[in-house]
This record gives sequence, structure tokens and C-alpha cells, in this order.
Amino acid sequence: MERLETGDLVRYTNGGTALTGTYIAERDGMAVVKLESGYNIGASPEKIEFVERPAPQPPAGAGVVVQNPDLPELAVISTGGTIASRVDYRSGAVMSQFSASDILRAIPELGDVARYRDRQIASILSENMKPALWRELARAVYDEIRTGVTGVIVTHGTDTMAYSAAAVRFMLKTPVPIVFVGSQRSADRPSSDNAMNTLCSAAVAAGDLGEVAVVMHATTNDDRCAIHRATRVRKMHTSRRDSFQSMGMEPLGYVDYPSLSVTLSDEAVRRGAQEPELHDALEERCALLHFYPGMPASVLDVFEGYAGLVISGTGLGHVATDWVPKVREMIEDGTTVVMTSQCLHGRVCDRVYNTGRDLLAAGVVEGEDMLPEAALVKLMWVLGNERDPERAKTLIETDLAGEIRRRSIP
Repeated sequence: MERLETGDLVRYTNGGTALTGTYIAERDGMAVVKLESGYNIGASPEKIEFVERPAPQPPAGAGVVVQNPDLPELAVISTGGTIASRVDYRSGAVMSQFSASDILRAIPELGDVARYRDRQIASILSENMKPALWRELARAVYDEIRTGVTGVIVTHGTDTMAYSAAAVRFMLKTPVPIVFVGSQRSADRPSSDNAMNTLCSAAVAAGDLGEVAVVMHATTNDDRCAIHRATRVRKMHTSRRDSFQSMGMEPLGYVDYPSLSVTLSDEAVRRGAQEPELHDALEERCALLHFYPGMPASVLDVFEGYAGLVISGTGLGHVATDWVPKVREMIEDGTTVVMTSQCLHGRVCDRVYNTGRDLLAAGVVEGEDMLPEAALVKLMWVLGNERDPERAKTLIETDLAGEIRRRSIP
């Protein structure tokens, strides 16, 4: 019997039914086979029959992909994540699939939307994203805008994509679309969302939008993607394809699939509405703290010397009464403290109950209806660009990038 190697084409027979697939490995006495459907199964090795050993595939980026010079040019900036990878079942490794040629080979329909130039600033899991990389990303996007590209697509892991999109939105004014896109499920899975999300993001990047947005599946079906404002979007589910939701507002628009027809709401900023500007200073000594019942006020000692702290409080923006003296002490020592709510919908109002009024008297800044993560990024940006405490407080309370709504949706 042929000794099986990763990547071999095999036949699995069970109960008179024969299935073909790709042999991956043997683990704990069971063979792992990826079926043609895309799903993995565990099978008894004696039921696996060798069929053939495929010829080695050319390395990523090999060969030339011709792009249509008459189409608009989009810049694709990669930070990593599931959407910018492929699985090599011969080695079992997740490989980068980032160059423009790689992307067009994987999703050839993109060639009908635009032509592409690529730039990679990182290849990381999104939980490893840092403010320093936000600045590098904003600078890279700004450089691409200055070269005259029609739009910019940023591929990013989904777990912290909302933070990065908000950070770029605060640091950068843009006349063209800047579209963050990710994938909840890898390209090798039959339920993968990477191709559709990428195609929809390209349609938005080539369209009339003029702000930073996140484009992801709008439903669990392959029928349309939603366009979310960068400062009002949140990942609401660990694995659903429609995980990303606009919070406190409707999406900026939708992209129908497979037609790739883009519809924008009246609220969406249009292309060319502002000139490009980059203000990439960030104060990294800021933190986000989620309050829970019984959390001791001594936790705040960890943030001694921090420039800013966002508290995700309960209800209208509360913490325990015994926190007030410690919060006042932090503010007197120079820390800007912003109060948001864990509720996500609705806005902070610390004038209703005694605790809230005490927090306001201590100097806490109300975060209105900002999402806690957007408030953190905004606080970093404000304190990086404004040193005067009173002017910084005014900026925090002012809607700068669509992060604060004048009224809340019921």
C-alpha cells in the first residue's frame, strides 16, 4: 500500500459509499480527510485508499495576472487575518495569499471591478494589533490616497477590526472610500464568506462613499453585504457571517450580491466631500475597564499614571459608590476618565441617580452613546493631539467622526 502523505488524493469507503478527498494527517489512530465538500472527517486508516499524488503547485505569486488598465485602481493593504490566507493541505500550514496576483487567482471576479495594487504592513492575528500599527496603517492609507487611487481596501482579522477601523477614522480625513473587510470563515470552508466580502468591499471602494467603513455579510445568506460606519460598528457574534452590526444607527448602505450593486443611505459621506488630512498622534497610555458588581476600587491602582481611562459602566453610566473617591483622585492626578455604558444601545446620563451626579462632580466625562471601544480609540487620539484638559474634554464630548449620535434609536 502506498504510504500516504499530506495532500494525497484518497478514497474513503464506508457502508458501500465511496467518497474522495484530500488526506491531511493521521492523529490518535484516525485519518483526517478533507472531503470535496470542504468538510473534514475522521476515518479508520484501513478504509482509506490511495488514489493519486497531485503534482506540486506553483508557489503563491507565480505567473502573471493581467489587469484591465481601463478600470479604476484600488489599493489593497493587508494586516493579516483569515481573509488574507489560504490553507496548504500538503504542508498543513496557513499561507499568505496576499499579492494582487494571488487575490485575483483566488477571486477572479475581482478583475471585473477594478485593478489592484498591494501593500502589506503586517501579517498578524488581529488580537496582536497595537496602536503603533494603527498609526502605520493610517500612514499607509494616506500615502495611497495621495498617489491617486480610487479607493483603499484594508484586509484585517475580524476580532479587533472595529478598533482599527475607528482608529483610522479618527486619524485620517479621506475623500475616497476606505473599506475594512475580513472573513469569519476560512477560504477552505464551504460556508466561507471571504470571496463575497472581498467582492463587495471592492464594489464599495470603487463607488461613491467618502469615509471609513467596514463591509461584511449583512445576513447569514449570500445575498448582500452591509456597509457600517467605522465608529459605530461592533462584532456581535463569534462565528456568524453576519456578526458585524451597526450600533445605534442603520448601516450606511448595502451591496447586493452577486450583482455588486451599491446603495448608500443619505447619511453616508460621499466621495470628494473632504480633502485628505493625516493626524496620527496617539496617546497610548489609555485603557478600557469593564466594571462588574463587587469589583474593588483598588483595581484602579493598576492605571496609576495613565493619561486616560474609559470605564464601561452599568446602565446610564455607573460604578459602585465606593469608587467615587478613587476616581476623583485619579482625575486630580491628571487622568482623563470617560464613562460609557455596557448596554451598547442608548446613552450615558449621569444626572439621574446620585452615583452619576457624584461621578460628574468628581470630573468624569460623559461618553454620550459612544461604544466603549470607539471611546477608547477616540480618547487616545484626543489626548495625543490636545494637551489642555478642558479642550480635550470638549473634544471628547463633541462628535468628530460619527461616533456620537444626536439622538438614540429606540
